[in-house]
Amino acid sequence: MRQVAIIGAAQIPVGEHWEQGLRDLASDAIERLRDEVGSMLVDQAEAIYIGNTYGASISSQAQLGALIAGSLLGGVEAFTIEAGEASGAAALRMGYLAVASGAVESALVMGVEKSTDMIGTARTRARAVTLDADYESVHGLTLTASAALLMRRYMYEFNADLGAFENFSINAHLNGSTNPNAMFRNKIKPGAFAKAPMVADPVSLFDSAPDGDGAAVLLLISAERAGDWVAQPVQIAASAAATDTLALQDRADPLHLRAVQVSFERALAQAGVERDQIDLFELHDAFTILAALTLEAAGFAERGQGWTLARDHAIARTGSLPISTFGGLKARGNPVGAAGIYQAVEAVMQLQGRAGENQVEGARVAAIQSLGGLGSTAVTHILTAS
Repeated sequence: MRQVAIIGAAQIPVGEHWEQGLRDLASDAIERLRDEVGSMLVDQAEAIYIGNTYGASISSQAQLGALIAGSLLGGVEAFTIEAGEASGAAALRMGYLAVASGAVESALVMGVEKSTDMIGTARTRARAVTLDADYESVHGLTLTASAALLMRRYMYEFNADLGAFENFSINAHLNGSTNPNAMFRNKIKPGAFAKAPMVADPVSLFDSAPDGDGAAVLLLISAERAGDWVAQPVQIAASAAATDTLALQDRADPLHLRAVQVSFERALAQAGVERDQIDLFELHDAFTILAALTLEAAGFAERGQGWTLARDHAIARTGSLPISTFGGLKARGNPVGAAGIYQAVEAVMQLQGRAGENQVEGARVAAIQSLGGLGSTAVTHILTAS
């Protein structure tokens, strides 16, 4: 297998892009990539792999490969990868495997999502397609309600109060406040987290990430050729994925994200790095309970102690394990199927030293991980600076 590098990364702001469709968002991201690396490199890509979750259920649009590549990229090989909210990260893995195997010389990997075209119960119904249709969504269960059940059980098992989770959101919004592409740039004051309106007790408005529209894109090429095209290619040192049961009730231990653990350990082994060598970790903070459980399953905290990394400010940009360095899903916004590509774009900026006010000093190794559902799918990548 060949080594693979990222030589281009572009994004558009996450927000409510009412006036644009999926094709428009994708076009904007590709044009930004052209501005960064030049049209020639983009046009030479032999394939595009597209991460998307709700194209069919919210935008009434499948066949995104033909929609995007057919009109924007000369009809190259293109298709959609779906893995719930981990779709973008799964698309990155497919692009990585295609280039690493030699099947293609270069590939574009895109995440694109329109999730604000529906509101209220219509959006809730459309989003339920990522749950177990036979045993969860048919009874009215939602992803947010599932997260609330998980969070309530965690609080009971480990005697943690609601305030134990607030620093995850405070940190995310502090970092998002200096990210020009973030959906929300407001800061959260200590104490406000516990007073926020409840969505599904104990999950509140300040606890869950807001759905947004967005598109982000990467250009992948073999590492041996990358240096011929750009001064600072970023190497994909590892790519790993794992799954758990779709429904929480089918898990032997719902407070252990097994897929997170398996994919993260596989990625560490593949990259040949230790946990203490990771300079930043862009994790899937769609809910603060997922941040806490991810830190535990990935081996950065003991069981029931993931929240203490937030309490002790270890997750800050100046801490021992910075997370959500551009605001994460919570403040940057959650572009769902595109979230994993946004994570990768942000990690590339960190490793190239062009993160501006959001820069983690001396960043050389970044881990990024996206989850489908509440840890049903986990896709982990480790990126390293050249």
